[in-house]
Amino acid sequence: MAKYKRIQVNNAIMESGLVPVFFNKDLEVAKKVAKAVAEGGSKVLEFTNRGEFAYQIFGELVKYCEKEIPGLILGVGSVGDPYTASLFINNGANFIVGPMLNTEVAKICNRKKIPYSPGCGTATEIANAEEMGVEICKIFPGAEVGGPGFVKNLLGPMPWSSIMPTGGVEGTKESIDKWFKAGVVAVGMGSNLISKDVLEKQDWETLAKTTAKILSWIREAKGVPVFTGIEHLGLYPSAKADGKKVTDFYAEMFGFKAKEGNSSFFVSSSGAGRIEVMKDPVSDKIHVAVKVSDFELACKILTDKGIELEEPKVKSDVKAVFLKKTDPLGNKIHLLWTK
Repeated sequence: MAKYKRIQVNNAIMESGLVPVFFNKDLEVAKKVAKAVAEGGSKVLEFTNRGEFAYQIFGELVKYCEKEIPGLILGVGSVGDPYTASLFINNGANFIVGPMLNTEVAKICNRKKIPYSPGCGTATEIANAEEMGVEICKIFPGAEVGGPGFVKNLLGPMPWSSIMPTGGVEGTKESIDKWFKAGVVAVGMGSNLISKDVLEKQDWETLAKTTAKILSWIREAKGVPVFTGIEHLGLYPSAKADGKKVTDFYAEMFGFKAKEGNSSFFVSSSGAGRIEVMKDPVSDKIHVAVKVSDFELACKILTDKGIELEEPKVKSDVKAVFLKKTDPLGNKIHLLWTK
């Protein structure tokens, strides 16, 4: 069964703007692909139903990702009938994509509250799909249907439509710019992202870097700011109170949830923003964590301004670096990127 709610999946697709698309009959290769695109920052992955025993491979891939890549949302493409849709849904598909609109598939997905993105080629097909509860319509094949011009002209009389092209989206900044300036909410990319050459060479580092680069182009095309806000404030203990005591104060006073890490505690609630309470009394000041949408670009912007940075700490799901320069009050600042 699906792990994520329909609204979560649709939001993840529209927020990131990219759906990597692939099929491989080798489960181990499929695992490597999933890990690489996730390391590149992708939140979703579409596994296409294009080979024998595809549902078995997909089922094992779901189990692997739940354990090793828990934040990656897996869905299935090339689904054209309700029986196949049901099979993959029962194997853990979080969304279904098809080459054409099938009313019975739409019913199955609606019944299970799973997103369905059918392939459409005309305004009428898109309107019919939307009447059946489709939120994101795939135009397929994107280039042959009419390219970015088709999307731009369609959204004039149908501004409520959410369009995702697959086919005809090239792995270039120019192509990404054209599609998103036309008004698409996301793009599906197959061999132009997960190329035959990458698969043959098993060059997973290149795949991760290419994914990250395309996501960066998408954010730029969408006008997403690089510095997106304050992620958290960091407090330090003193002789008066250790980190645990400070954490307990905020948790008990406001009902915040506390989570202990190796070097600090985090307290937060359902809203935006957190407080980090350090375990070691490093400073009598605070530190400010600035959230960024693109870690590498954020670092470049600051260094171009003459701001020196300390050694960054980089993991697959989090990247952070402190500025050597403090704010006027003497508080330290660090950038923070998370998946």
